[in-house]
Amino acid sequence: MIASTTAWVDCDWLAGRLGDPQLHVLDASMTKVVGKEPIVYPQLQVIPGARDLALETELTDTVSALPNAMPTPEQVSARLQALGIEAGDTIILYDNQGVYSSPRAWFILKAMGMHRVAILNGGLPQWLAAGYQYLTGYAPLPKRRGKVMAQLQPEWLVTAEQIKQRQGSAEWVLLDARSAARFAGTAAEPRAGSHGGHIPGAINLPFASLLNGYHYKTVAQLDEYFGEFADKHLMFTCGSGITACILLLAAWQYSAQAGLNRSLQLYDGSWAEWSQLPSSE
Repeated sequence: MIASTTAWVDCDWLAGRLGDPQLHVLDASMTKVVGKEPIVYPQLQVIPGARDLALETELTDTVSALPNAMPTPEQVSARLQALGIEAGDTIILYDNQGVYSSPRAWFILKAMGMHRVAILNGGLPQWLAAGYQYLTGYAPLPKRRGKVMAQLQPEWLVTAEQIKQRQGSAEWVLLDARSAARFAGTAAEPRAGSHGGHIPGAINLPFASLLNGYHYKTVAQLDEYFGEFADKHLMFTCGSGITACILLLAAWQYSAQAGLNRSLQLYDGSWAEWSQLPSSE
């Protein structure tokens, strides 16, 4: 239903396919938005037929001491099955900020072996701006559970130790999605215990640079940010692993369109973890 080179779809594409039993529209919004002015809605507004992914509760490892940590395969399997999803179904994710947390949900599902998954480029704000209908409540969970099984694909992730081993490498580049001020350490980190600064060798690419209003810039425009790294493998970091996924999804779309075969990896612990390491000063 979606091409293998597609990480995002537009509102017209989705509107023409609502009601397809093998298409699942999932709201991946978060209650806390860091690094941008959040859009506040007077009431819950939902794309018709959408269900709540419950990203912050069901798809976050609450046992971890780190914020927004990757969920376990068991968590992902349980949630997707409760949503009635079967292997081979198509999943479209969106969030209420446009492009913010839906790339995080996309990354989780891709890293857990889901192939037919994309985000709605522009999310709920773009849907409303286009004049499409909305509802004020989610569709109920289906009576029949799905049978899809998640399995972690470890090549999507990079650890702090691996980053240390690759520092100075000519083959790997580490991109930090935080604002320039947070990257430089001149703005306070939003999480207690994290001092300012960045991982040595990282390059700052604020996630907002890749956006045009609510949605991503075109693939052609993304060449300005990723073209110089066309022969590199890329790693991504931010504050806690959320906005780094905005960069990673854009790089995936750019790479797929350009026919680039390279590794794209998320440092899930990001600055929340790195800043606590003894050598992070």
